[in-house]
Amino acid sequence: MDRLLEMEVFVAINEIGSFNKAAERMRMSPPAVTRAVSSLEERLGVVLLTRTTRRLHLTDAGARFLETAQRLLAEIDNAEKDASGEMGVPQGHLTISASVTFARFVITPMVRQFLQTQPKITATVMGLDRVVNLVDEGMDVAVRIGELAPSSLIARRVGAVRRIFVASPDYLARRGQPEHPQELKLHSMIGFSNIQVSQEWHYKTKAGKGHVTLAPRLMVNDAMAAVDAAVAGEGITMMMSYVVVDLIKSNKLVPVLMDFVPQEVPVHLVFPQSRLVVPKLRAFLDFSAKHLKVELSRLAL
Repeated sequence: MDRLLEMEVFVAINEIGSFNKAAERMRMSPPAVTRAVSSLEERLGVVLLTRTTRRLHLTDAGARFLETAQRLLAEIDNAEKDASGEMGVPQGHLTISASVTFARFVITPMVRQFLQTQPKITATVMGLDRVVNLVDEGMDVAVRIGELAPSSLIARRVGAVRRIFVASPDYLARRGQPEHPQELKLHSMIGFSNIQVSQEWHYKTKAGKGHVTLAPRLMVNDAMAAVDAAVAGEGITMMMSYVVVDLIKSNKLVPVLMDFVPQEVPVHLVFPQSRLVVPKLRAFLDFSAKHLKVELSRLAL
């Protein structure tokens, strides 16, 4: 059997999780799919898949081969598109991942502008508060806030953001402006769980390091719920600067304890490594890198 076809069958089985469904996708009979995997394993001299009554299991060798096979098939597909001229024009569908709040405030407005310049491209913006596996979940590019863990992904730094404490002028007039982190114990705190994952907040100044235990009166997992409560004068909350900068400029919120806020954290565009970057992704990377550098500078405090 053709070696490339065997590879395509193996990848299809693992993407769908079923021999029968892979046969439907490949327009082959189930016995032909089974023979393809057997032929591949026999040629390689290793077991790639084990089957139980309920599911398929990749062996260690199978997992390694799957990663290589997916990359090779993608590169073959790109090479064919390049040869046919399809690679020259930005077109197709892009899927972009970012945190929920960053997607709402920054990425979605930017993507809308990008689509106005690229009539042959469509896009999906996924707001997800978790680290996405781009290859496994079919994402083209992600925006990551924070230091990056080692990986095979390619990263482009496009700016930085910071976490800050904010409160309404009305709240501070009633309760006073805290001048040291320890004074936060005397205030009504509004916790946003995606930022305040621990009750312990550690800070660093020229005088040294310290920490304070925060006990929120209200804890939410939605950024805008925390911001709305702060604007309503119900307490102090910690928030990413890009969420509240416009509210600060309109005097609806006031920065608090700016001498103690953590250092800026980087913002990167990350995408899977490939020798061929398709035009739709290249166009988006070029557009978004320039746009985000300007926008993050505007949203800085």
